[in-house]
Amino acid sequence: MDYLSSQFSIVNLPPTVESAQFFGTKLKRLDMLLLVETALVMITGVFAIKIFQTSLASGTRWFVTPGILVSAALIPTVIRKTKLFEIGPAFKQIKCSLVVLGWSCFVVFPAMFCGLWLLKSYGLNCPLRPVLPQKHEWVCWLFYQFMYIAVAEEIFFRGYVQGNILTSMSTIIEEKHWLQQWISIVLSAACFAVAHILVQGRIISGLTFFPGLILGWLFIRTKSLVGPILFHGLANVCYFVMAGILV
Repeated sequence: MDYLSSQFSIVNLPPTVESAQFFGTKLKRLDMLLLVETALVMITGVFAIKIFQTSLASGTRWFVTPGILVSAALIPTVIRKTKLFEIGPAFKQIKCSLVVLGWSCFVVFPAMFCGLWLLKSYGLNCPLRPVLPQKHEWVCWLFYQFMYIAVAEEIFFRGYVQGNILTSMSTIIEEKHWLQQWISIVLSAACFAVAHILVQGRIISGLTFFPGLILGWLFIRTKSLVGPILFHGLANVCYFVMAGILV
């Protein structure tokens, strides 16, 4: 065997067990750091929303929450030079998202009405105060619910928070994909609920944990933010209409 062939064979030797363990441990540390980053970004973002909502004039508060959430999701992602989420531009993926969305609305919205009716029956307040727009403000209100609230919250809580948790779990918990997915769904829903409690200052806002589970499942099921964004906007609109009728 000549020198070149022996060098080639040495270079292409499979990695040793020690090196594989070293890189595996390094990846797990990086994923743990990603979880720490996600927690710190969420805490900073929530408190920034709380501070700016109380300090700014009422005419400028409407874009504070969406602006902070989108910035909180994009800035660390750009710094790390990683991908945030999958929009799903393919027609087949959008079609799948719409089908899953339709069935989800068919099942969830009647249950939502029953839940609000039960809250009223027991004399409990709704998690969010139903404030419906005037007749001439419906178009702007619908645009705000979909394009500002739904888009911003889904980019942050599903695209950033849940996406980071899912990335971390794929290394920390290997091979058990179903467990990785459900951990990401539950933790992102918990973050979603805690953020609503802190911003709104009411424990009952923790009920947003349950729609958070549905939104997280939609994100996993459709592999896209299209489904969660549309469901979030529709759920907000239906919630306020139903709550307004029952109050």
